[in-house]
Amino acid sequence: MDGCDDMATRPAKASTPAKASTPAPAAAPRPRALRVAAAVLAVEAVGMGVAAGFAAVSTADGQSYQRASGIALTLIAVGTAVVFALFARGVAKARPWTRTPVVMTQLAIGVWAIYLLRDHRLGWGVPMLLAAACCLVALFTPASLRALNRPPVQP
Repeated sequence: MDGCDDMATRPAKASTPAKASTPAPAAAPRPRALRVAAAVLAVEAVGMGVAAGFAAVSTADGQSYQRASGIALTLIAVGTAVVFALFARGVAKARPWTRTPVVMTQLAIGVWAIYLLRDHRLGWGVPMLLAAACCLVALFTPASLRALNRPPVQP
């Protein structure tokens, strides 16, 4: 057989025009305020991790009202720490889905902080209130709002 028969049995390749390689647009740097909010959320995640450790130690020492409630409290604190860490990561990456849950969480932390302040527990209430206020202020700066906005949907 000659080389022509071999060419006839192969399927023809479609020719595709060479695409000009255009560089991808560089990602805009994250606003400083978003980095501040992410750092505050990370600190809150660490704080919840520490609280989970205290709850675990108290449960293990038998200081909990019931063992089951101590275990549940520990698991809730661990889960909350994980959620705060996910929020911190999402805010650091300017993910739009993070804005609403983070704002609602900070408002709840602010309410709990005011409750602690009314009960004269300044050691816990003041840092919580400051953290919540810093995070909310950082999230509501114009640069942060622009970074967290979703692009408009094209019909």
